[in-house]
Amino acid sequence: MITKDNVLKALSEVIEPDLRRDLVSLGMIENLTIEGATVQFTIVLTTPACPLKDHMKNACVNAIHLLVDKEAQVQVDFSSRVTTQRSESSVLQGVRNIIAVASGKGGVGKSTVATNLAIALRKEGAKVGLLDADIYGPSIPTMFGINEAPEMRTIDGRDLMIPLEKEGIKLLSIGFLMKPGQAVVWRGPMISSAIRQFMNDVAWGDLDYLILDLPPGTGDIHITLAQQFPITGALIVTTPQEVALADARKAITMFKMAGAEVPLLGVVENMSYFSPEDQPEKKYFLFGQGGGEKLSMESELPLLGEIPLYEQLRASADEGRFTLDSVSIYSEAFTKFARNVARQVALRNAVPASN
Repeated sequence: MITKDNVLKALSEVIEPDLRRDLVSLGMIENLTIEGATVQFTIVLTTPACPLKDHMKNACVNAIHLLVDKEAQVQVDFSSRVTTQRSESSVLQGVRNIIAVASGKGGVGKSTVATNLAIALRKEGAKVGLLDADIYGPSIPTMFGINEAPEMRTIDGRDLMIPLEKEGIKLLSIGFLMKPGQAVVWRGPMISSAIRQFMNDVAWGDLDYLILDLPPGTGDIHITLAQQFPITGALIVTTPQEVALADARKAITMFKMAGAEVPLLGVVENMSYFSPEDQPEKKYFLFGQGGGEKLSMESELPLLGEIPLYEQLRASADEGRFTLDSVSIYSEAFTKFARNVARQVALRNAVPASN
């Protein structure tokens, strides 16, 4: 006879691969119902972008068939509660995780990575915001085809900017406040003040992930964010060649020396290879090969993704219609990358804050 007790006992044998504890003790099983030979329940994931959900589903079905009833009809649903280590009293109260995307140098496609990471996480079902923190060279207005200023509203006695929205992503950039072609000629203190305003004086609302597209280099903006805001972790973007790796190493060092150590989530290699659309099985390594893996090994950070060159992506970005083609090798690479990032964030949040 199928009962809730013996189903839960069986599910307590299923181990969450990353957290190394069973699903029942982790509180990941909800809405368990039994009607005759049909068992239905929900697995509550730590992120909607979980790359292991199919593995857990299969393990649950097998456990029930093996330990309860081999003829049971098992229906597994998914929901998610994105984890966080941020306290409710901290700034940006509705933002569960802040992810910084850095490179140490320009020209490696950092903004492309940040933008598509945000889009991929949103397509997985997460609530996402994207802050263009590159004050001198904002890219987000062009990539999303936006040329308007954000609205100001008074909320709970405070005058706050309302982020613009596209592709379901909340967006903010200094480029929304400037005329096309206008240069930002500010010294360091003004830049730091602007970044603090973009973080503190914006109605970001309820977000699972706020992505920060950082500028090249290792300067005032990076230090301001690292020291004054609780960043969940940073991603390091590189391309395969040594000239990019040299500056990526500096970015890694900067986060460790910024005065408030920012955890490093991993490395992503952009422009890894080129595959013609009519010959997707072929790979041409235009900028060398293995640079991201090399940086990953020497820095003891996971390699979270290898993103190919894709001509249609360039055209989409220039035309302000940034979106992931669901059938392209580029989309597959970025979906895998986004899931790996979400996984690293969940792992980071599982470690006690005192550690």
